[in-house]
Amino acid sequence: MDVLARAAHLVEAGRPFVLVTVTWRRGPSSGRPGARAVVHPDGRVEGWVGGACAEPTLVAIALEALADGSPRLVVLGMTDDRPDVVEVPMACSSEGAMEVLVEPMLPVPTVHVIGRSPMVETLAALAGDLGWKVSVVEAPPLGRVEAGSFVVVATQGHHDEAALEAALRTPARYIGLVASAKRAATVFEWLRRQGFGDEDLARVRAPAGMDLGPVGHREIAVAILAELVALEAEGIRRGAVEIETPAHAVDPVCGMAVDVATARWTTRWRGDTVFFCARACLEAFESDPSAFSVS
Repeated sequence: MDVLARAAHLVEAGRPFVLVTVTWRRGPSSGRPGARAVVHPDGRVEGWVGGACAEPTLVAIALEALADGSPRLVVLGMTDDRPDVVEVPMACSSEGAMEVLVEPMLPVPTVHVIGRSPMVETLAALAGDLGWKVSVVEAPPLGRVEAGSFVVVATQGHHDEAALEAALRTPARYIGLVASAKRAATVFEWLRRQGFGDEDLARVRAPAGMDLGPVGHREIAVAILAELVALEAEGIRRGAVEIETPAHAVDPVCGMAVDVATARWTTRWRGDTVFFCARACLEAFESDPSAFSVS
């Protein structure tokens, strides 16, 4: 399959994944420089991501990268003194080594803005310059709002109540109201009469944006975007990625991770199942089980 085309499709669809690329190898190894795979949040793999020894470990590292949004450079089968490199020793029968780049691909933020004003125009333009997706409507309805999205209500009193009510019925990660504290209190009181509780209203940032003091409409847009960028930097969106980590065991011979669900080589030892990444590790264990530590 064309892994890069598949990755481009996932980016366009706004779906999180990890792109794994082999950047170097030392034979004998099944990997080749340029070999790629996509790892999904449920651990599913499309493309090539390594042999029986390497794949479960790379999947586990890929899901860790997806959880914190940070790439990793992984070296399997040899030591590496470069800083921030993830070293994975391979003590089994394979004598090869690989360097693999693990890149988490998180959906770009989406900002839904409700309203019509110079502030709205400025906010939409600035967010677009950052490469974020922007949706602007003058009044509700909002359309589809996904988890991790930002919603900014800036209707200048025209549709504040209806817009906030619509926003609170979405899984948006952030909801901001552009209004004075007094106006916000009035809107909150109306929402309470509609059945919204304190937990619901706590989702709303009012007034929206960082406090820059008395500024003009376009500067308010900058203050709001600064707040959204700060939230993005804290990783608030990453909590929306649901990761399903496959159950792994540790091969007691080589120390590699083994996917329990798909493990091919197993044995029983003192009442427990022991998992191995390859036949050579199983045979080494069965020749002298007491020589290995089984956790």
